Amino acid sequence: MAGPTDAFHVYDTTLRDGAQREGISYSVTDKLAVARLLDGLGVGFIEGGWPGALPKDTEFFARAAAGDLELKNAQLVAFGATRKAGVKVEDDPQVRALLESRAPVVTLVAKSDLRHIERALRTDSAENLKMVRDTVRFLKGEGRRVFLDAEHFFDGYAFSPDTSLRVLESAVEGGADVVVLCDTNGGQLPLSLAETVAEVVEKTGFRVGIHCQDDTSCAVANTLAAVQAGATHVQCTANGYGERAGNADLFAVVGNLVTKLGMEVLPTGALAELTRVSHALAEIANIAPDTHQAYVGSSAFAHKAGLHASAIKVDPELYNHIDPDTVGNDMRVLVTEMAGRASIELKGREFGLDLAGRGTEVGSALQRVKELEAKGWSFEAADASMELLLRGELSELDTPPFTLESYRVVLDHRSDGEIVSEATVKVHVAGERVIATAEGIGPVHALDAALRKALLPHLSWLDTVELADYKVRILTEHPGTDAVTRVLVESTDGEREWTTVGVHGNIVEASWLALCDALVHKSMRSS
Repeated sequence: MAGPTDAFHVYDTTLRDGAQREGISYSVTDKLAVARLLDGLGVGFIEGGWPGALPKDTEFFARAAAGDLELKNAQLVAFGATRKAGVKVEDDPQVRALLESRAPVVTLVAKSDLRHIERALRTDSAENLKMVRDTVRFLKGEGRRVFLDAEHFFDGYAFSPDTSLRVLESAVEGGADVVVLCDTNGGQLPLSLAETVAEVVEKTGFRVGIHCQDDTSCAVANTLAAVQAGATHVQCTANGYGERAGNADLFAVVGNLVTKLGMEVLPTGALAELTRVSHALAEIANIAPDTHQAYVGSSAFAHKAGLHASAIKVDPELYNHIDPDTVGNDMRVLVTEMAGRASIELKGREFGLDLAGRGTEVGSALQRVKELEAKGWSFEAADASMELLLRGELSELDTPPFTLESYRVVLDHRSDGEIVSEATVKVHVAGERVIATAEGIGPVHALDAALRKALLPHLSWLDTVELADYKVRILTEHPGTDAVTRVLVESTDGEREWTTVGVHGNIVEASWLALCDALVHKSMRSS
């Protein structure tokens, strides 16, 4: 295939099913931003929510219809239920809301498990079939394309196959384009699910889709197994967001469809946007990206073992299942106590250092890393400190922009209950001895403020540097108050971010070491 066609559907339900994840609450503005990103990636269908049931979803569709959402690749989908039992379809307000959304596509959810029909809907199978057929036919008559989500299909098919198949038949008789088999409880495993999908396709000849929850951590595998068994419509969510354990991850599913099954389900060039879009959507959801997420996680192509690095040095494909650039990601080599010489050499390449023929320096750097990591240091998340260490071993590190004479931090607990930290630093910078004092809400904040106050007149770039994140970990080898503290400091100058590490039995000293490395690294890059 030259690109995505109607023969195969990538259907995203982040704004409805994904929004059911604990901790996610999209505003209407958020929903519009999510839809734009998904459309830019090139998915075929974007399920916007349930108009008429949720006010935010109703507003979202209204704003989309008013021109606030212009889609270039995707069609907007409204989600809703079939008419209620005993109610005429044209009189059902929920069905009417689907029409009023003005979405060109409607996905209807219907019960396909006899137990749910009788116990949850409190009706019989015959009325349920009429509810499905009537609603699909009505919406088709109003010019809408209709998909049917057969809820609890796999559990229902195992309990009463005839009931579940007749629900699909009623939908197709009404004019549904796709019947989607839903593993609503997320309890299926790939082999048995694939067998069921293949049976349904063979028995009915219908166009079948798949919707999987991740309660067994098999949602992606189940989705791919369904495609290989005949499904031509996949429903996913960004980063696997969803209720309970989540849904099938859109990026893993698409990554596998394209790179493993050779199915061009996205527009040309869009696959390279997977990582960027994944992280942007995580930002909107206010959830930290999963660093170990397949294809798009920052650790997806990160190599730690020395054995791996030795092979990668010869040929990256020996330990990467695809070229990371394919999905917009990068390969990284992590230098830790598990590293070998190849790890150091590959890390040097990342820093622009040619270590060919410098075996003595490489060996010295490797030994230094192992010694420090034995004391609690960790460089795999602190590339800036790693680069400083490596350049220091190679004697390629410029003179630091300042040197410390001393610092002092005091804590003032005042009578009104206010607690203020005060720090004084004495440093030598640009040939001068400078003393500066500053207050802060904590000892590290005060120390950082005093250091900046001392250096700012001498370092023109310092006002661009900000502390982006600060993490503290207590290392348990030394219990109680004698524990060693590891501090990670993430800094930014508005254009790039870098991370440094400090380790000491005193949290203030550990923080000082990381703060100093951050400024030394910035100075090195600036020069």
